[in-house]
Amino acid sequence: MWWLGVVAAAAGAVPPGLTGRRIGVLSGAALLLVSAAVVVLVRRRRYTALAHGAARAGRHDVLQDRAVTARAWRRGHRWWLLLAFAAALGSSFALPAAGGMLLAGAGIGLRLKAAWLGRRERAGDALLWVRVDWLGPDGGRPAGKAVKGYRSTGTAAGDAAPGGARRRTAALV
Repeated sequence: MWWLGVVAAAAGAVPPGLTGRRIGVLSGAALLLVSAAVVVLVRRRRYTALAHGAARAGRHDVLQDRAVTARAWRRGHRWWLLLAFAAALGSSFALPAAGGMLLAGAGIGLRLKAAWLGRRERAGDALLWVRVDWLGPDGGRPAGKAVKGYRSTGTAAGDAAPGGARRRTAALV
């Protein structure tokens, strides 16, 4: 979402729009901050409750970390993302760059939420996972109603690091 928003804001700053570039960019900056704050704070209790009640992953659980979940979600919602990009570009004729900055703010909020979850994983010394069968075919919602709880493993499990990042391997000397 971040890159789609940046491209839409850059392209949206070209036409002067109905309100002028200055008002469009200033209102876009305000929308960026508000949307980032809303995305970070929304459903935080649900994530906290799921993380607090995380059960130890069993041998037969099929687990999926946040990076894979995000990739599947993007694939499943690509038409909605394209529609949001088109709406951000279209809104630039009224308020230049504001729609793109709103979209970029949502992307920033998602990145901040992932960082918050990563800090939570480091503090608890456990990686949080979503069972694949609780997500829908379009990537589902990692904290939606279908997700009954998270599974946890130690930080040495798999190739993931806290926050959904890839584990860095040590260079052979």
